[in-house]
Amino acid sequence: MALSAGTRVGPYEILALLGAGGMGEVYRALDPRLGREVAVKFLDAKYVDRLEGEARAIAALNHPHICAIYDIGSNYLVMEYLRGAPLKGPLPPEEAVRLGAQIARALEYAHSMGVTHRDLKPDNIMVTAAGVKLLDFGLAKFVVSEDADVTETNAGAVMGSAGYMAPEQIQSQPVDARSDIFSYGAVLYEMLSGARAFPGATAVAAMAAILYKEPVPIDAAPELQSIIARCLRKAPSERFQSATELRAALESGPKPATNTPSIAVLPFANLSRDPDDEYFSDGLAEEIINALAQVAGLKIIARTSAFAFKGRNEDIRKIAETLGVSNVLEGSVRRAGNRLRVTAQLIKAEDGTHLWSQRFDREMTDVFGVQDEIAAAIAEALQVKLLMAPAELRQYTPNLPAYEAYLKARHHLAKVTPEALARGKECYEQAIALDAGFALAHIGFAEYYLLLTFSTSLLPAHDAMPLVRACARKALELDPSLPEAQAMLGVVAAVYDYDWKEAARLFRLAMAHESVSPHVHEYYGYLYLLPMGRPADAVEELEKALRRDPLNLMFRLLLGDGLRAAGRYEDSSAEYRRILELDENYWWAWVVLAWNHALSGAIAEALPLAERGYSMTPWNLTAVAVLAAVLQRSGKTIRAEEVLRTLNNSPAQYGAPRALATYYYLCGEMDLAAEWAGKSVEQRDPGIPALLALAPFRSSARWPALAKAMNLVSD
Repeated sequence: MALSAGTRVGPYEILALLGAGGMGEVYRALDPRLGREVAVKFLDAKYVDRLEGEARAIAALNHPHICAIYDIGSNYLVMEYLRGAPLKGPLPPEEAVRLGAQIARALEYAHSMGVTHRDLKPDNIMVTAAGVKLLDFGLAKFVVSEDADVTETNAGAVMGSAGYMAPEQIQSQPVDARSDIFSYGAVLYEMLSGARAFPGATAVAAMAAILYKEPVPIDAAPELQSIIARCLRKAPSERFQSATELRAALESGPKPATNTPSIAVLPFANLSRDPDDEYFSDGLAEEIINALAQVAGLKIIARTSAFAFKGRNEDIRKIAETLGVSNVLEGSVRRAGNRLRVTAQLIKAEDGTHLWSQRFDREMTDVFGVQDEIAAAIAEALQVKLLMAPAELRQYTPNLPAYEAYLKARHHLAKVTPEALARGKECYEQAIALDAGFALAHIGFAEYYLLLTFSTSLLPAHDAMPLVRACARKALELDPSLPEAQAMLGVVAAVYDYDWKEAARLFRLAMAHESVSPHVHEYYGYLYLLPMGRPADAVEELEKALRRDPLNLMFRLLLGDGLRAAGRYEDSSAEYRRILELDENYWWAWVVLAWNHALSGAIAEALPLAERGYSMTPWNLTAVAVLAAVLQRSGKTIRAEEVLRTLNNSPAQYGAPRALATYYYLCGEMDLAAEWAGKSVEQRDPGIPALLALAPFRSSARWPALAKAMNLVSD
């Protein structure tokens, strides 16, 4: 019998019936203690014995794409109430791939926890504003839609839903993760086509189709058809053998076609006699990237990712596929005295044809005009429109010697070595001395000082951040519309002044521009939204940065940190692993991957990762902290003390308190972790607000004091 609104069940007040089926009913209810709505699922008496099993299965799972469980009663479960709608097809291919990847990640996580779904189907997948949520792990789904003829769960020995069950389920054979993969294939088929892979007028007919027929081919990209076909193989051994393998195939394949024009500008080849002129050829390509960033409706890949192919003889089609673009610009630069020769070719990646090519012979003083001509020609060839002429975008034209010094500084600082940092500083100083009105040189100098204190900890924040502020203010004075300057001042206000209202104002100004650089998204996401306790929003901003700069390893690292703060540990580790696939020498990825393994209790797996990261960068205090913590938890206390001596011998040095907070956090000693975090707050270490965004700090007894010290309202 349906419960009426207002009925009390334990502490919960029933609000409305959501759905009913052969095994029970689901209600929307209110938990008055917390003032939140929940979903309460009641089972008929003959199914109550399954209640504890389902509760245990769901309680073991903590993933953003899996519906959470809150409580259990004698004959009911209390779960997260979701605002959304069951998954329906057909969907645009790009949307199907996006949601499909989320489903695959949820299955990957669940399978890693030893839980199989057994009843994956569209009605068990809710689409919310935050993405998909998988419902009812370990128990057949209640019917919540009117269209229940074939998908209604059978309450017999066969567990699952007709039309989506794997052949081994129908035949009452053992099931495993590969059974879920079969169901996933049927769901993906329906997402793309709007039709069921195995239709039937009755449940028996649908199950017969699964056992003996193949689905009707659908109109989809060949790569997606191949993924579906492999999922739907009758024999489990012929399917993807894990959700990890399935997700990798879905995410690594070519993305669905789009009409949005896109381009990557590769570093121009230096054909000058002097190899040191490489800074100039690189700078020319970067300036063209900056101009094309002002093109309405054009996807332009940022410098870091485009320049990842420098010196590599890669096929244009491979480059375009890796960067997700349809066009590539390449060229060369030759300098001879005061003369300049630039050649440029715009190539359609699909077939290698030239859409446009030209040679420019100019005086060096005409270099800005060459940049403008190339940007305008590309816009015309791709039939897109510049928001304004390139010359109009350049509100200030620096003198040539200052411009060359600026390009040299950018060239050196891309290497991030002590020698390169020193040379980059000299070049910025030269650029400003040669042309004090050059705003970009001032903002570049601000970035240099932020790099010293945030990414390398080579300069204390109390020394570096006032210089960051001064340089950014000067840049903004010279160019009041420069978003990078507004964002940089927002960084100072956030992680140095702890003036979050002023930071919000400055970031609003920076983000309001028509074109925002990936670094603005990076700063806004990691240094403002994450400390403010908004990890989901931070992840969104970091993903925006990564879409513009997909091979930027630092962006991917920070995205992994954001995902960890959001509780998405598997997704976080996946990002770190992708970094190592791109560059196994990127030591930070080894360190943070070890960090994640330690958090999950996989100490044996964490140890070699931590050792690898430490061996590559024994001077980095975070690498020291992570290795020491993993050694301590491995029982290797003597070696742990030896490694930790680097921190204990000089705990007052800049960066050491944050490292010690990390060490005690990974050891589970939250009081000591919070104590050292407080000392790091006193140092105004820009990295500490993001560390304190992690849930164990915010749920500790010390959090109110830490929040007060940073002018944050405690949770």
